[in-house]
Amino acid sequence: MSHWIFKEEHEMFRKSVKKFIEKEIKPNVEQWEKDGEVPRSLYKRMGELGYLGIKFPEEYGGGGLDLITEAVLIEELAKCGAGGVGAALGSHTGIAMTNIWKFGNDEQKRKYLVPGIKGELISALAITEPSGGSDVSAIRTTAKKEGDYYILNGSKTFITSGVNADYVVVAAKTREEPAHHNVSLFIVETNWEGYSVGKKLKKLGWRSSDTGEIFFDNVKVPKENLIGNEHEGFRNIMKNFQFERISMALGCIGLGELALEDTIKYSKERIQFKKPLSEFQVLRHKMVDMAVDLEKARNITYRAIYLYNKGEDIVTEATMAKAYAAEMIRRVTDQAVQIHGGNGYMMEYPVQRYWRDARIQSIGGGTTQIMNEILTKRLGILS
Repeated sequence: MSHWIFKEEHEMFRKSVKKFIEKEIKPNVEQWEKDGEVPRSLYKRMGELGYLGIKFPEEYGGGGLDLITEAVLIEELAKCGAGGVGAALGSHTGIAMTNIWKFGNDEQKRKYLVPGIKGELISALAITEPSGGSDVSAIRTTAKKEGDYYILNGSKTFITSGVNADYVVVAAKTREEPAHHNVSLFIVETNWEGYSVGKKLKKLGWRSSDTGEIFFDNVKVPKENLIGNEHEGFRNIMKNFQFERISMALGCIGLGELALEDTIKYSKERIQFKKPLSEFQVLRHKMVDMAVDLEKARNITYRAIYLYNKGEDIVTEATMAKAYAAEMIRRVTDQAVQIHGGNGYMMEYPVQRYWRDARIQSIGGGTTQIMNEILTKRLGILS
């Protein structure tokens, strides 16, 4: 659906992305879901097309374009019908490389950002640990400085692209206190001694993205691989969370559009009691409710990305977008399965995958409960 934030150049870009997805992604989705990962060739291909560097500066091989253009790509990728594809690519460009772009130095950008934009290296962000998820300040992984290195010890879990990444942006404690001022970010190459990957995790949804456990056993990280200033990692993580949350909301919108389109089409083709499902008023109204729910999420999210593109503080807007869109997609995909009836429960119909993929949205990137707690403070409900 068109919206005023998208200009002619954005819509032209959308058309090219749609063609690419129809031709080179959709035909492979079922295989990638079985494989539990997207192939490295997809990163290379998207790098060739400039899709991995949309927002990054031209001096590092990026497109130097606005975040609205990036939003188009995120939304369209979700419409491929497999959330894991967007998750794998988004973790690379949106949350791992973005930390290097925003907080890293020129040398780090040339060494890691440039090949990442080309699709030659795959990156991942490692924050979540077995002992906790949403509470970033409670991480236990440590990085102790010894001469020209930091000695990294600990573990991470639920890491998107954690199995196949070439380098990982890792959050670790560089001192015990004070809280929120004791975490630093490091670029860790996955072929370094002491770095290891556990099993590839089996997931309910997002199956086409590899998700793994990673372990650090006295990994020697050169001091030049510290991103930004020591002890400022928590602040930087929080800053980057805003775009991650908008990205997840955009993914919800793309998937919601696909689920609604498939459901409307199915309702016109499926015959029950000698007439199509679309002629049953109760089902028509369900689809209207789905469309209205989707439109609410769309406008909340588009406003957030518009303000973010202008450089404004969008903590409240991004949090609202993430909270609402994540719950919206659960409702919309659930209704899509319901309207598909027994077929919706069968693996042959993609709507079951939409429903499975939707479930992570209210968990990843901060749970809905965490979003609501942030909003109680931002709105002055809780001082």
